Order: sequence, then structure tokens, then C-alpha cells
Amino acid sequence: MIYLFVCLFGLSFGSFFNVLIYRLPLGLSIVSPKSACPNCKHAISWYHNIPLISYVLLNGKCSNCKTKIPYIYPLVELITAVITLMLFIKFGFNLEFFSITLVFYLLIVLSFIDFKYKAVPDYLLVIIFFASLVASYFDSNIDFISAFKNGLIFAGGFIMLDFLLTYYIQNIKYKITKDENLKIQKALGEGDIPIVFVIGLILGIKAGFMAIFLGALLAIIPSIYNIIFKKEIETPFIPYLSLGFFIEFVFLLSKGI
Repeated sequence: MIYLFVCLFGLSFGSFFNVLIYRLPLGLSIVSPKSACPNCKHAISWYHNIPLISYVLLNGKCSNCKTKIPYIYPLVELITAVITLMLFIKFGFNLEFFSITLVFYLLIVLSFIDFKYKAVPDYLLVIIFFASLVASYFDSNIDFISAFKNGLIFAGGFIMLDFLLTYYIQNIKYKITKDENLKIQKALGEGDIPIVFVIGLILGIKAGFMAIFLGALLAIIPSIYNIIFKKEIETPFIPYLSLGFFIEFVFLLSKGI
């Protein structure tokens, strides 16, 4: 029963995160108006807004205009529920659970905003910065000062990597391809740097490198797809950094990998 409660807890927050993901980048209020169908603007009744269950019962369609509901909504709810359950299994109900869960909740919101808009609000990055400090403070296995140094090392290293790769793109690659767009293109997004800081802060040097390596490997998959099908699509990195971070934190860190 406790696992079911935790899943329902996660599903409820996942439903709220869908509101944040849709409204925050557009500068809309997250309180009003009520949730509505993006197509017909019909207000969604509470019984049609039950996380995951309503999507299944409505066969993935709006109750009013029958337009298909984007799969992203139930996906966010399901991911949030799974992450909440796995963190609960790892920690139980305590301050560590709530503090680290907040970090991963923010990563969910940032990841899906990055997927959709290829950019994230700066204030969310500031919030996750402070949330990660709180999480590291409550983690009994982390020395706060050393953790903060690790975060700075990772962030600084990432800035240097961005500088070198951007120099290559804007100077060497531009001269080879003559593509004018490359003259202003940056290798990495500025929003990636705070996430790398969070990873270094919480995981430490060894596990942090593994998390970023996993994230880079996962990011290669859509990049290869874009190359094969000649799609000029910018690959957001925050979702893959977040996934690598979660895999390392939940599955590999305790094994010393």
C-alpha cells in the first residue's frame, strides 16, 4: 500500500509538472485559468484530469473535440511516479528523500522544457542550484564543502570544454563548410552548466564523470538519427544529462561504478 501511495504522490506531481512545462516558458500563470484543451480551449473537468487514468479512459483524446492528447502528458506523469518510487525505495521517507526528490523533480521540468523549446528559464536553474545545495547538506554521505568544490570543478571544466568546441565550430568547421550559421553557433547550451554543477556536487568526481559520460552516450542516439535522416534538429542536452545522473545515482553509485 505504501508503494501505491508513493506512486499516486508522484503521479499528482507529474500532472502539475505538465502545467509548469507548458506555461512557464510562455510566461503564463500556473494558477489560472483552469487547464483546457489546447485545440478547442474547453476547460477540463476534474474527473477528466486524473493523472494517467483519465488519459487511458479517454483513449488519449479530448472529451470535447476528440483531438488526440499529446503523449507527453501521460509520459511526464509516469516518469515522475517511477522516479518518486525508486527514490523512496532507496531512501524511505526522510529529509534525504524529499531534498533529492525535489532536485529530480526540477530536472524533469527542465528536461521537458528543453525538449520543447531548446532553452530553459534561468530562474529554474537558480532554483535547482539552491535545491542541490540543500540536498547535499542533508546527505549524510556527502561532505558539503568538498561537494561544493566538486560542483565548481565540473562547472569550470564544462565551460572550458564549451569554449574549445565552440572555437572549433565557429572557426575551423566554418572555414571548411562555409556555413554562415556556424559563425554564431555554440557547442553547448548555457543551461547545461548549472546541471553539470549539480551532478558534480551530488555525485562527486568519479561518479559525476560516469553520469556525464552516460548522458553523452544517450545524446548520441538522436544525433545519429538526425544525421541519417538529414534533419537539422538541435539536440537538447539537459534531458540526457539528467538521465545519466539518475542512472548513476540510483543504480550505479552504491556499487562504486
